[in-house]
Amino acid sequence: MKGDQELQVIVQQGKEPNPTVQDERNSVGSNHTNIYKRWLRVIIYTFFVISGQSVATILGRLYYDNGGNSKWLATVVQLVGFPVLLPYYLFSIKTHITTHRDDDKAASHRNRVLVYLALGVLVGGDCYLYSIGLLYLPVSTFSLICASQLAFNAFFSYFLNSQKLTPIILNSLLLLTISSTLLAFNNEASNFKKVTRVQYVTSFICTIGASAGFGLVLSLQQVAFRKVLKRQTFSEVMDMIIYVSLVASCVSLVGLFSSGEWKNLSSEMDRYKLGKVSYVMNLVWTAVIWQVFNIGGTGLIFELSSLFSNAISALGLPVVPVLAVIIFHDKMNGLKVISMILAIWGFMSYVYQHYLDDKNLKKSIGIPTTGSSDTPEAKGSGGQKIQTSA
Repeated sequence: MKGDQELQVIVQQGKEPNPTVQDERNSVGSNHTNIYKRWLRVIIYTFFVISGQSVATILGRLYYDNGGNSKWLATVVQLVGFPVLLPYYLFSIKTHITTHRDDDKAASHRNRVLVYLALGVLVGGDCYLYSIGLLYLPVSTFSLICASQLAFNAFFSYFLNSQKLTPIILNSLLLLTISSTLLAFNNEASNFKKVTRVQYVTSFICTIGASAGFGLVLSLQQVAFRKVLKRQTFSEVMDMIIYVSLVASCVSLVGLFSSGEWKNLSSEMDRYKLGKVSYVMNLVWTAVIWQVFNIGGTGLIFELSSLFSNAISALGLPVVPVLAVIIFHDKMNGLKVISMILAIWGFMSYVYQHYLDDKNLKKSIGIPTTGSSDTPEAKGSGGQKIQTSA
């Protein structure tokens, strides 16, 4: 009888799943779910960056084309829309948990304020340079020059974030640099107003400076997350967007009033070719859409890196020039076509390097890549090997 009971116990144990194996399977399933959710977020952030940048740039061009002339107002609307993020922030903060390391104590209020002030001032000045660049440059030329921000970001990331400059990355940066440099020799004149050579060169230099500033800001944001704020959570990302935008908005408002441009806004609205309602709607939607772009850009830094965030911004290059040709009838001459091809080539080189880095990272931590015949094995308590799907 005792032997029968022991046999029954053994049979029942054979039917029950091994706790160790079950835990392993649950862990693998959980990891897969987290990976899918992460890349879903990356796709959403990417859409925000590309669509937000394209639409906001087109709206900025419409403002100038139809009688708008205030550079500081064009700067303000790039920044002042951040309050629309507050309802989303308050509604979503309870559903997000920490997904990145939080191994040190939180940053002090003093350091946090210094980070927001420094980045806010840089962003405010950077947006003003962009406004000057868009004033005198055709939007297709403007967007192609902005591709140089990827090269600047890689340069700053090399010193600030220990970003490796592989031969493929260097090739990418060289192509993007040549792409922007070619446009310096472009002798086109905007077909909506007469632009002098001095104005063209001024806008060209300001756009290059703005691209350099944007690359620096992205690198500094990554440094701030890693060394100052010391954690990367949903609340930290949203705080970064909101408080930096608040400081930058104050900087731009000071510029608007100190320059005296605010005195001409009433007459500017009266003379706006599409009417007062269109004038107000253009400014409002420009403000909102730039915040969509900010969410996407900061989210990509949070999920991946500043260089990848900047590369996705460069991915929108073919979109804006094509829209500019359709909407504003910009001329797409041979020099612009060559510049666009080089810019896309440079971007694809970077994407390929990122793919190689991701593949090597998976190999280093034992995650099989596509096409691999090997699968990780887990040992059960009885010593048997259990295969788990990747």
